[in-house]
Amino acid sequence: MATVIRRLPDILVNQIAAGEVVERPASAVKELVENALDAGATRVDVILRDGGQSLISVSDDGFGMDQAELELAVERHATSKLPDDDLVRISSLGFRGEALPSIGAVSRLSITSRKQAADSAWRIDVEGGVKRPVQPAAQGQGTRVEVRDLFYATPARLKFLKNPRTEYSQAIDVVNRLAMAHPHVAFTLGDGARQSVKLAGAQGELFDIRLRRLAAIMGEDFADNALRIDATREGIRLTGYAGLPTLNRGNAQMQYLFVNGRPVKDRLLQGAVRGAYQDFLSHDRHPLLALFVELPPEAVDVNVHPAKAEVRFREAGLVRGLIVSALKHALAEAGHRASTTVSLAALGAFNPQRGYAPQPARGPAYAYPHPSGGLAEAARDYHAPLPNFDAPLSAPPPSAVNDAGPNDLPVDNPLGVARGQLHGTYIVAQTADGIVIVDQHAAHERLVYERMKQALGESGVTRQALLLPEVVELDEPAVERLTARAEDLARLGLVVEGFGPGAVVVREVPALLGQVDAAGLVRDLADDLAEWDQALTLEDRLAHVCGTMACHGSVRAGRRLNGDEMNALLRQMEATPHSGQCNHGRPTYVELKLGDIERLFGRR
Repeated sequence: MATVIRRLPDILVNQIAAGEVVERPASAVKELVENALDAGATRVDVILRDGGQSLISVSDDGFGMDQAELELAVERHATSKLPDDDLVRISSLGFRGEALPSIGAVSRLSITSRKQAADSAWRIDVEGGVKRPVQPAAQGQGTRVEVRDLFYATPARLKFLKNPRTEYSQAIDVVNRLAMAHPHVAFTLGDGARQSVKLAGAQGELFDIRLRRLAAIMGEDFADNALRIDATREGIRLTGYAGLPTLNRGNAQMQYLFVNGRPVKDRLLQGAVRGAYQDFLSHDRHPLLALFVELPPEAVDVNVHPAKAEVRFREAGLVRGLIVSALKHALAEAGHRASTTVSLAALGAFNPQRGYAPQPARGPAYAYPHPSGGLAEAARDYHAPLPNFDAPLSAPPPSAVNDAGPNDLPVDNPLGVARGQLHGTYIVAQTADGIVIVDQHAAHERLVYERMKQALGESGVTRQALLLPEVVELDEPAVERLTARAEDLARLGLVVEGFGPGAVVVREVPALLGQVDAAGLVRDLADDLAEWDQALTLEDRLAHVCGTMACHGSVRAGRRLNGDEMNALLRQMEATPHSGQCNHGRPTYVELKLGDIERLFGRR
């Protein structure tokens, strides 16, 4: 049968377009909220019922529309956001003119709007793509859009929707992302009975109000442990906040990127963040951050996807380099700082019945008994001082490490002075207002790693020849991997050569590692090489090797340290960037304030 080319009906065209623009209720929410923001709204209220399937209502106090504009707004490719017909310089969130007609094609759409200083409001209804006449209505300044029975005109799409709770959570994520980019606008989202999002608009310095908005969405822990980002390069400005490495998650859902106020999901961010944090986190942990890129509109193409969720940069390498360098600079300025969640987690472990972050108690964590009569008198006698309690001891107790009075504490040393070592692994130090517990192996691992990187960047890592070269037996693939990278390993001070089909010989090791298990180091490196991504740059590969070497060359758990060695380690940590976490993102120390300790014992 011969096919005949024909023009599709307008209603079917709109339904096809709606399949690209309106994927789910959250997609409709995104388009409508973006329209409200483009209209200059200072408040946006969203109501969803049944996850948005039965009702989506978006109200704003923006500019509004008059009768003629309202009738034109539901026509395809009708928009007020391209006055010069220039797709190169797009300065608004919306510009396609597809959202309202696409939504109206698959639902029962109602728009009520009143323009500023207008005497009356107007309303238009669109049902399944069929437009009704504009009618007078009651409405304050701004616009209210109601979407009922979404996808009733395309029932096949209903089968692909998730349950209402999931669709509702997707809408929350959409509103939160837009709220991060516009902290001066108030947002609410609810189902008519309760509100899941309630964010007040704020005025003031952008960084301050942005951090408050991020704290309201991402949590106070993020605000307490966020590093300010502010960098500019060749007309591109990057601002925002990035969390300390010790504040991390098992997924990348708390990583947000905004381009000229538009929330986007871009692989560029993931790659840049991975490159910036590669020295501080293992591959299965992800930092928290929100980054805002501002650049000329002509330097970015936002017209590459109907949902406008993807963008393309004219100079993608420049943007990636800016993100990586700005994050690394902020992490370096953080010094030895670790996130406050480390100490909160420690307190939660000490006192599990209070949960992760113990709150200040109104009284002691336990109740004292209240004996009466003779029991009370017996209790007083029991707690009375022992006879001759003030008499001098027959033998003086052993002195503590660096035994100094409270007034002798070095106030300029954030990590305090060492007071002792527990189980040959943990250093306990006293600060002016608390204590610090240091994992000596993790801390020294970071120090060795940073020294190796510094030496590599300056004059190369100094080698130490072995008196007796050590032969390490391996399987043939491992030997091939090591010999293929022998030149790179030599730059880091490790000289290995093939020694037959199933062994290598180690002739030199990095001098700063001291006494090292050469066989164990070589075997670990062979395993690391097997997992390397071939797309990694040479610098990234060398960083991986440095990390493995640092782990083998650091002070091992179980080694006894004297007072001078412990204090030397603390001073080096204070002077070394990134010493708050080891190469795998684990904290190197836990700080407990005196007030927190007193609450553990019910003294507060």
